[in-house]
Amino acid sequence: MSEIVHDTIQDGWFREINHMWPGQAMTLKVEKVLHHEKSQYQDVLIFKSTDYGNVLVLDNVIQCTERDEFSYQEMIAHLALNSHPNPKRVLVIGGGDGGVLREVVKHDCVEEAILCDIDEAVPRLSKQYLPDMAAGLTHPKSTVHIGDGFKFLNDYKNAFDVIITDSSDPDGPAESLFQKSYFQLLHDALREGGVITTQGCMFPFFLRKVWVAENQWLHLSLITRIKKDCKEVFPVAEYAYTTIPTYPSGQIGFMVCTKDPNRDVKVPLRSWTPEEEEQKCRYYNSEIHKAAFVLPTFAKKAIQ
Repeated sequence: MSEIVHDTIQDGWFREINHMWPGQAMTLKVEKVLHHEKSQYQDVLIFKSTDYGNVLVLDNVIQCTERDEFSYQEMIAHLALNSHPNPKRVLVIGGGDGGVLREVVKHDCVEEAILCDIDEAVPRLSKQYLPDMAAGLTHPKSTVHIGDGFKFLNDYKNAFDVIITDSSDPDGPAESLFQKSYFQLLHDALREGGVITTQGCMFPFFLRKVWVAENQWLHLSLITRIKKDCKEVFPVAEYAYTTIPTYPSGQIGFMVCTKDPNRDVKVPLRSWTPEEEEQKCRYYNSEIHKAAFVLPTFAKKAIQ
């Protein structure tokens, strides 16, 4: 079998260069290219790196690595789930690698976790090359639906306790979907007191051509705009972030919103014991939950 080649890999190094983070690039040393295909929606590359394990790349942008994925998956899931008193039915939009589902089903109160991702290639290949993350896809509580998340949401009203959006795309044919109406769809699909998390400046386009790993160092104006839109739909909308070395500038943020005007999402409503936290999580804990909403002065001033 001939060696797999890819435009992003030169001299044994993968290079992530994107107009969303101008003047900088992320590089990882490649041990072996494991898989490459062009799915119906995107370019899918998987390689084994020398220091970060297996890496999933969609349209030339790193989605996850085995070494650091938990800091993203745990935070986007548990910030929302622990801000709800008793989440039973959870929807994940995107997240076809299964990592968010893996975290969702750790909560004993969750009875049903539904995932909707438009590209069947992501769960199929994640099961083969990212088995720890993909375990969430086959959990007894989980149901996987392949299709357009925007259309999927439109069919549900008052249906979910928590909705987690792990998908993005500011460019391409679905750009017209970037409307405040998307957040209204999320709002309407939630039950009373429901909670959402989305990537802090994520764009709800389910043709995932370019994945926006937003952060305070690069996208403050976008974060500010998303928070404004969320506040016009939800009575509570707060910005939090996590650290993750293989995303641009080493961090990514989330909007955490709830329909309950009296709830403080900055403080976990539910929490595990310290022993349970250590057993279930490698990054998230109740103190990190609170700290995630504490912003540096420059970002706090811009966003608020």
